[in-house]
Amino acid sequence: MTRILSVLAATFALAIAMPSVAQDKAKQGTAAEATAMVDKAIAHIKKVGREKAFADFNNKSGPFTDRDLYVVVYDMKGKVLSHGANDKMIGKDVIELRDNDGKFFVKERVEMMSKGPDAKGWQDYKFMNPVSRQIEPKQMYLRRFEDMIVGCGIYKS
Repeated sequence: MTRILSVLAATFALAIAMPSVAQDKAKQGTAAEATAMVDKAIAHIKKVGREKAFADFNNKSGPFTDRDLYVVVYDMKGKVLSHGANDKMIGKDVIELRDNDGKFFVKERVEMMSKGPDAKGWQDYKFMNPVSRQIEPKQMYLRRFEDMIVGCGIYKS
């Protein structure tokens, strides 16, 4: 009888925890949403120009910030032109920035996007999640547009 009660208690605890896990995942953006956000950002730059688009990307309550998704734009030398999660990064040369594992992730982005005017792809690294405030594995979708790198990432936790 004690064993049955233990199994029931464990099952009940798991059943209670599962909606919480689902809710946490609902707070995270998906790969499809990140890709769509980059496409939307590039279309916005084409429509309104860089200055207005960058201001819109930097607006944390605007249409280019959604849960843990936000747009980042670099020049082809690793200077931050726009950053939807941290406006203190704007104007900074971050080519030598490393993640917690020592990876030069911005340098890698520049190398990836230097392959041609239609370059695009995914990159893995670790970064501070603005929602959880923890360093987490992240994957960034990147697309080259003119002389810029436009990206949006998803957290893998």
